[in-house]
Amino acid sequence: MVDSRFRIHAGLALAALCVPVLASAGLSLEQAGRLAREQAPSLAAQQHALAGAQAVQPAAATLPDPRLTLGVDNLPVSGADRFSLTRDFMTMQRIGVMQEVPNRAKREARGAGAQARVEREQAMLVVARLAVQREAALAWLGVYFAERRTAQLGELERENRVLQDTLDARIASGKAMPAEHTMARQEALALADRRDDAVRDVAKARAALRRWVGARAVEALEGDAPGSALQAESVRAGLHRHAEIAPFAAMQAMARADVGEASAEARGDWAWEVAYSRRGAQYGDMISLQFSFDLPWQKGRRQQPQVVARQKEVLRIEAEREETLRRHGEEIEAQLAELQALTAQRDRLQGSGQPLANERVALALASYQAGRGDLAGVLTARREAIETRLRLIELDAQRAALHVRLTTLIAE
Repeated sequence: MVDSRFRIHAGLALAALCVPVLASAGLSLEQAGRLAREQAPSLAAQQHALAGAQAVQPAAATLPDPRLTLGVDNLPVSGADRFSLTRDFMTMQRIGVMQEVPNRAKREARGAGAQARVEREQAMLVVARLAVQREAALAWLGVYFAERRTAQLGELERENRVLQDTLDARIASGKAMPAEHTMARQEALALADRRDDAVRDVAKARAALRRWVGARAVEALEGDAPGSALQAESVRAGLHRHAEIAPFAAMQAMARADVGEASAEARGDWAWEVAYSRRGAQYGDMISLQFSFDLPWQKGRRQQPQVVARQKEVLRIEAEREETLRRHGEEIEAQLAELQALTAQRDRLQGSGQPLANERVALALASYQAGRGDLAGVLTARREAIETRLRLIELDAQRAALHVRLTTLIAE
């Protein structure tokens, strides 16, 4: 019984120890995007903007607050009853309520404008969310490929050390010149400089990633960069659903609501007022009812110019939308062409360029070991081989970045 309990507690303790390890196994590209969406201040700011628009929406079409009026009518300022509130039968102490009533068309236009503002903030939230997801993914890719470059340079440094270790014996046997030892050391110094640059790039990439995912930016990365092929026609077909195009529909609705409100000014508003008037004790009290109406008799000089201005704003937004649509179409075509070129270059480099570079290194090394070549040829061949590997990593990085940009144009 005791042994059974011990095994149970030991198992629970082991599970508790494993949980943090599993939880921090690595930071994947998907996790980086999720953390960025949860933590980004820009998203919080846009969410507050949306909440503000939603909060003010119910008040947009309501009537203005009523007014309380207090006053004294017909107060004598001369004679025996001057400044008396009760002796003259015409003097009245008045209290009333006045309500202004904008016409129905104006209230409906204001309600429609408030609804359009909510829709605009919702569209802007989608744009902000996609932007955060895109930037977080690019930061993750920056770390991923910076570490790959560092690893490649580290591998070349190890190979160079192995080569240096054999030089002393070759020089002693007369198969190599002493100057080759100096040449190898110079090559090692150049590699150390490049490796320092690569380590610096990793640190900078980690700092960029920390902006989006916080403390988890120090974790090892998990998973690979996106490499699936994109369907160019699918990307082109979704242009009209581009996230940055969506806010223009709401902006146009807002502008049309402003046109409706400006047009409603030509109809005029009205107001009513009820007042209770109190006179002296010997006189009866009174109630007054009053209506007032706007008289827009200069529509051509006052209301119509406002309507024309708001109509021009609608046209301006439409033109701006068309310009944005064309600009995004140009950017998408340029990115698709760039992606196609990068893919062709990568396939050619991986299929032919890299094997040829490796073959040249093997031939140069074999000639050197056989005494028919010099160290300079080996170092040159290896330097070009590592440049080929780094170029392949750079092509992968550019392709992955374009993949992210082209897949974060439309909200799922």
